[in-house]
Amino acid sequence: MDTMGRHVIAELWGCDPEILNDMEQVERIMVNAALNSGAEVREVTFHKFTPHGVSGVVIISESHLTIHSFPEHGYASVDVYTCGDRIDPQIACDFITQGLHCQRREWIQIERGEGFTGAFQEHVEVLPGCVSPS
Repeated sequence: MDTMGRHVIAELWGCDPEILNDMEQVERIMVNAALNSGAEVREVTFHKFTPHGVSGVVIISESHLTIHSFPEHGYASVDVYTCGDRIDPQIACDFITQGLHCQRREWIQIERGEGFTGAFQEHVEVLPGCVSPS
């Protein structure tokens, strides 16, 4: 293994506001994203804000998944960090993107433990059914 781990940071736009504001659905999506990627879930903590928004963390043996949602903007910020090379954080990120019915995703992957010298893989995606912003 050349790095300590991989960290995907995703900006999810055009998400379903009802899902983003439903703590139980967001928690289920995040836990299932971890499990679907092959991670071992250790602890789960989520909080529902008033009047809207959900924040949460899924602690996995390999590190963590986090989310903060802004239903009023159809937006969620997501981090998936996995140590080692057994778990691919992109699998979990894809699962979350689909679960939130995301229409546009921007993400980067950082190879942790190398520093920031060329370790970034930057991506901007317009997903099917979404009109690209001008």
